[in-house]
Formats: sequence, C-alpha cells, structure tokens
Amino acid sequence: MIARSTLAALAAALTLATASPSRAVEAPFEPQLLRLAEVLGSLHYLRNLCGETGDRWRQEMEKLIAAENPDEQRRARFVASFNRGYRSFDGVYANCTPSATAAIDRYMKEGETLARDIAVRFGN
Repeated sequence: MIARSTLAALAAALTLATASPSRAVEAPFEPQLLRLAEVLGSLHYLRNLCGETGDRWRQEMEKLIAAENPDEQRRARFVASFNRGYRSFDGVYANCTPSATAAIDRYMKEGETLARDIAVRFGN
C-alpha cells in the first residue's frame, strides 16, 4: 500500500500546482490539470474499493476547482474528467484485487508526477 508520506506529498504538490489564479484563456497546463482530475476520480473509486473510507480524493478535486476558480464551462470539463476517471474503474472492479491495488500505485505515482510537474513548470 502507498505510504502516508507519498499521500502527503501528492496533496502538497496538488496544492502547489493549483496555487495560480484562474485565466481567461486556456492555461498551457490545462491538459495536465484535466488529466490530474481524471486521476483523482480514479483514485476516489479505487481507494474506496480497497478499504479507504471517506471522500479524500473528491475533496482534493474540490480543492483543485476552488484554487482554479474556473468559469462554468471549464468547471464542467474538470468534473467530466473526474467522473471519467471514476467510471473507468467502476465498470471494471467490483472488489479490491491485486490488479486494483496495482492500479492505485500507478495512479498515485502519476498524480504525484503531474502535480509536481505542473508546480515546477508553471508555479509562481
């Protein structure tokens, strides 16, 4: 299972990645943010399936949306990405399996990388 320090690093990187104000024109990091939203949706489904209780990953998504302060259309894209990530595993896994935990590991690493890369390349 993923260490708490990795989870904390992901949360911290996510906060840094979204610390910039919203933009009227699509930000150069928009595709990465949308992918991060999808990863958060996947983690929300998988982590709850495998025993984590609560809405931690949905709350992280809410933080991302709050930090970006998007207009209605952009917010809808973030929500659609989150939901796509959730649904991509909802139809595949009904129980926590070794492949589900492997997917959690992959998505944790990808989310951490995305958040760090956005913060490093585009952070203030």
